[in-house]
Amino acid sequence: MPAQTLTATLHVNGREHALPDLDPRTTLLDALRESLGLTGTKKGCGLGHCGACTVLADGRRILSCMALAALYEGREITTIEGLAPEGGAARPHPLQQAFVERDAFQCGYCTPGQIMSAAGLIDEGRTGSPEEIREFMSGNLCRCGAYANIVAAVADVARTPLVPGAREPEQGRS
Repeated sequence: MPAQTLTATLHVNGREHALPDLDPRTTLLDALRESLGLTGTKKGCGLGHCGACTVLADGRRILSCMALAALYEGREITTIEGLAPEGGAARPHPLQQAFVERDAFQCGYCTPGQIMSAAGLIDEGRTGSPEEIREFMSGNLCRCGAYANIVAAVADVARTPLVPGAREPEQGRS
């Protein structure tokens, strides 16, 4: 007996995408990559351990390999492709620019997940110190070991008011 399918509509990067004949077992990661062609979100471990698949759902960091696509109908999903303002190639998001300036990537495989996690982290206001950034970025693994540069890039942007929704650091924190 063939698997039963459903129709779902995902709101991704400000656009609505109808997914007819969606297998209810399809992960959000697979829907993004295979159905919508948004391959910036990477498939790492497939077990929620590495963070390469991190996207934002209603502004909160999630591991898309652990999320069923159908359960995210009606929620706003942001991928690395949607993070930059309109005309993103000409004007990258401040985090993307900081990663380049701080050489916060080597092979680049983890970079989209690192950047998406950092965007959520900044919006959550969890960037009071390098230690805090490390703690709240700890679910994103980098095989190349660019952690010091990643933390520096996140700290640079956390201090810059260019990030929409970024909160001011709490009193007593730098």
